[in-house]
Amino acid sequence: MELSNGILSISVSSHGAELTSIKRGGREYLWQANPEYWKRSSPVLFPIVGSVWNGEYRSHGSSFKLGQHGFARDMEFAFVKKETDADGNPVVFYSLDSSDATLEKYPYAFHLEIGYRLVANSVEVIWRVANPSDADMFFQIGAHPAFYWPMLSGVSRDDAGLEVMKQMLNDTDLRGFFSFGCNEKVAIVNTALADKGCADVNCHSVIETRPDGLLPLTTDTFNHDALILENGQVNQVTLHDQNGNKYLTLSFDAPLVGLWSPPHKNAPFVCIEPWYGRCDRVNYDGDYENKDWIQKIVAHGLFESRYVITVE
Repeated sequence: MELSNGILSISVSSHGAELTSIKRGGREYLWQANPEYWKRSSPVLFPIVGSVWNGEYRSHGSSFKLGQHGFARDMEFAFVKKETDADGNPVVFYSLDSSDATLEKYPYAFHLEIGYRLVANSVEVIWRVANPSDADMFFQIGAHPAFYWPMLSGVSRDDAGLEVMKQMLNDTDLRGFFSFGCNEKVAIVNTALADKGCADVNCHSVIETRPDGLLPLTTDTFNHDALILENGQVNQVTLHDQNGNKYLTLSFDAPLVGLWSPPHKNAPFVCIEPWYGRCDRVNYDGDYENKDWIQKIVAHGLFESRYVITVE
């Protein structure tokens, strides 16, 4: 499915309700799922974010196996509607409902809707999770969009190809900068990933930006895997070019955000990931309902949130 508003154009796949393209002025901003580095573009993470310890979790006295980031990203969503809203903005929605297959992995009934709306030079991504049952529902949800980087060399990626881009990355340590919504020095706390893709909650590092609020993005930034910023420390992340110019911004209300690119690969993309949830802590053996950063919807209730991608 394609949407356009004359400034941006996007494509969305019914498989995983995944955003697969963001273009402005003919330039592609979203990673095109080349499996040499990573086979996805912008998967939806549901009903978990990250990994459960040993690939298994417990709920209501039973054990369930569930792979990293859950199952929604690998399922076919139903088309709901494509329309123009009251302000003339194009929007499209897809949905996924619980089934016998999902209940074998996740013991909760649900109705999940993913929507995409174009507003000027921004893509608004909408999440709605409904609980159709008479009992409380527990879940996590997150985003994992990957953005081409670097792209501001004066050579288009279509012409240069991946080999040229890899060489560019190998030739320089500085890839650009992150910033977090302020123009002054800030310190943010990163939660470390450890065994089996789970978090060591006793291991944190403090990351300080420069006095102008910019955090250098280098070829070593993700040597130890993702940076995980918890507790609502930031609600905006901007990717800047090597000169400090704004390139792309994500704004969100989620309490966590992950920053990631494959370790030691010099991959030509960077992920900025708003999350309502996080992987298990190392050695976690408690119930799913008591996981760190678990979300709850009361009987017949609704959770709704969104994040915004702005192409600067």
